[in-house]
Amino acid sequence: MNILLCPLSDPGYLYPSITVGTELIRRGHQVTIVGSKSIAPPAASEGIPAKLEETDDGQGSMSVRFWFRHQPDQYRVIIEAARQTRPDIIVTSVLCHGALLAAEKLDVPVVILGQAAHLWPYMSGAEGESELPARRKWRIRETIRFLQEARDATGFGRIKDSEAERALLGARFLLQGDPSLEHPGALLPKNVHHIGPCLWEPAPSKVDVDRVMETVARRGKPLIYVHLGRWFDGANPWPTLNRLFSDGPFQAVVEVGRTDTPAPSKTADICVVRLPWMSPLVDSSELVITSATSAPVLNALVLRKPMAVAPAGGEQALLAESCIRAGVAHKIPADADAQFLFQTVQDSQLREKVETVGSRLSKTRGNIAAADHIEEVLKDGK
Repeated sequence: MNILLCPLSDPGYLYPSITVGTELIRRGHQVTIVGSKSIAPPAASEGIPAKLEETDDGQGSMSVRFWFRHQPDQYRVIIEAARQTRPDIIVTSVLCHGALLAAEKLDVPVVILGQAAHLWPYMSGAEGESELPARRKWRIRETIRFLQEARDATGFGRIKDSEAERALLGARFLLQGDPSLEHPGALLPKNVHHIGPCLWEPAPSKVDVDRVMETVARRGKPLIYVHLGRWFDGANPWPTLNRLFSDGPFQAVVEVGRTDTPAPSKTADICVVRLPWMSPLVDSSELVITSATSAPVLNALVLRKPMAVAPAGGEQALLAESCIRAGVAHKIPADADAQFLFQTVQDSQLREKVETVGSRLSKTRGNIAAADHIEEVLKDGK
């Protein structure tokens, strides 16, 4: 069968699609991926043909930063790639509305790779969940609004909000997390399935790994890996990071990712990096500090690392709360100091819970489960 991958082009969305695409190719399917120019090297490394958007890297319609601003452009990029490849099915990321519209235009099913936890309302069973930080009803209203705006802008015309909500789930909606990250007793919509992590990253360069680890060795302190997600309108994390890692027992490697200019103080034991991989650093760490985006959360759990979370916006508050509720993370208090890090690292109950959830997740093969779902949809059309 002919499959078109349409992930958003940022690593957290792109990498899961690459490992799923590789598994589909192994099964004999024809797979093509569409996205910004930045996807070309990772796609080529796995032998996946790519259709590239002709815009500057990071500024195109397939960037998550601009997902709701350039939906008509996103649709046009995807529909052009689809016309060239004639897919039997489209596999996309959550929030990639252009792919939903392209699938509707071509009358082909769409499977959606979600994040580590469900972000929209449950069918039932979560009556005890506080509205904040989940804000599920607000999130689904806003997402439907953006989808309706995309339909207007591309000439599709509006549909009932209930139909739009169903469209957002596609034929299958695949979550990469663990059921323990959902609210206790909650019932997921019928199209939503847990498959486990679809972890993939470019092969780490030995030169880059050695460079970072030499810095870590020189300082001689236990390592904590810090992964900064987008700040949105959240507080600048650098004053807290500088306080945590100045004159304390730990050092940090800070992955700045898509955040603004890093600002480590001269007295802080901080090594700043911007790398396309994280697993060697997570594996070498005692603790993972994250704003609670899916990739570092899933990597930390699979590698059995406890977490400290500090959400800054978007879906981060919900996933952070999910991790805290599941017992695999502590929230970083506003006045956190090195003692907080020490207590979190030494927390035996936290480590025991991480071991339980991480062991379960590490046994799942998310890419294989995703490919199974995709093949079922190809066979049954639903």
